Amino acid sequence: MNARSAGKLTLWPGVGLVAANMIGAGVFLSTGFMAQSMSPGPILLAWVVGALLALAGARAYADVARLVPRSGGEYRYLSDLLHPSLGFIAGWASLLVGFSAPVAADALAAGEFARTVFPRLGATWIVPVGPGVAVTAAQVLGAALIVLLTTFHAVGLRTSARVQNGLIVVKALLLAGFVVVGLVYGQRSWPTWTAGAPGAGFPAAAFASSLFFIAFAFSGWNAAVYAAEEFEKPERTVPRAMIVGCLLVAGLYLVVNFIFVANLTPADATVVFRYDTDRVTLGHAVITRLLGPGSGAVMSLFTVAVFISAMSAMTFVGPRVYAAMAKDGYLPAALRGEDGKPPVGAIVLQGALAVAILFTHPLRDILENLGAILTFFAALTAAGLFKVALARRGGARPRPSALVAAGVYVVATIAMFVYSFRLSPGSLRWVAGAAVVGLLGWLVSRPRARHEVPPAAAPGA
Repeated sequence: MNARSAGKLTLWPGVGLVAANMIGAGVFLSTGFMAQSMSPGPILLAWVVGALLALAGARAYADVARLVPRSGGEYRYLSDLLHPSLGFIAGWASLLVGFSAPVAADALAAGEFARTVFPRLGATWIVPVGPGVAVTAAQVLGAALIVLLTTFHAVGLRTSARVQNGLIVVKALLLAGFVVVGLVYGQRSWPTWTAGAPGAGFPAAAFASSLFFIAFAFSGWNAAVYAAEEFEKPERTVPRAMIVGCLLVAGLYLVVNFIFVANLTPADATVVFRYDTDRVTLGHAVITRLLGPGSGAVMSLFTVAVFISAMSAMTFVGPRVYAAMAKDGYLPAALRGEDGKPPVGAIVLQGALAVAILFTHPLRDILENLGAILTFFAALTAAGLFKVALARRGGARPRPSALVAAGVYVVATIAMFVYSFRLSPGSLRWVAGAAVVGLLGWLVSRPRARHEVPPAAAPGA
């Protein structure tokens, strides 16, 4: 039986997986904030810079995936390239922050946007488990989506892939429809509006701040690495899926944001400040202007589809990290899964955590602070290429272009962190706290892991 008949993923499903992880609410919100202090030229330039940084990260990860063609993402890469303790900390960050919390956030957002289409979903039910405990219809709908997607992805790899591919097709068709409407019915000439004080020059501070919004919109370019072992020829297919997916999404983002700046003024773009209360995005503003008020419901349905597709992609890739940790003895054996089958225990664990977070935590502030942790581990993984390049041993070595890309990504990440810590020292405490907790967990679980599995193979072995 060949790899394809065994249900292995190929290039285009991998590209779809990357795109599904990347395309979310970020691209429909970021430019609205940026337009309050930046003109169209700097806004689009910022998106170009963000695309180049994401491509640099993808190019660096492509070589890491070639050297370590195994599932697990940063957990596996940091364990093999730098030290198992760093891999363990990254794995725990993936479990609690990288996937479970974003799935919960997207589920809640999907439920809230569904309310704009079906107003009767706006009722609030009181759960008799304590005084003042309320559960909204959006939470119930979000939890139902999590359970449904968890079930689909746990049934089997073929069913999981079909569900994911179907959602990607729906998202692609809806995005294509939005682009067609924007280009056919909207303005195509260069916008003339300006933002900020006249003659103030290039808005350097605002430009630097905007890169955080854009980095969030581009996050997910490394999605394929988490399930590397489920691809045909992962050392070739996974790098190509990341780079092709990132290129396609970058091109789409530039077109979508040109539509925004060509058809909306800074005053129009202030709708993003009502995102939490009114559930509107820049997409709603554009479609309403071009097609009329009744089209807003269509845009809300599109937004729900975007969130569900992102949830599905994270439900697919996230559990592969915990399965890899279980195979190495750091998590219970029940989470390992079997070759050629989805890791059911890990999928159910992530779904249960996502539901728990959905009902118990205010998500927005947590995700904003912990996003710094994920960026930190991605940069650390890229930096691992330099250790391999300097090692005096045989085997595969990083390519020069990958080292250049890794250097660009690491330097840019350091600059962003320095700027972020100056504005918000709390993010440094989140990174330090996660590192301490993760290190303690690794020290506790290390003896068990040492007895259960052999040491990880060297990169390129």
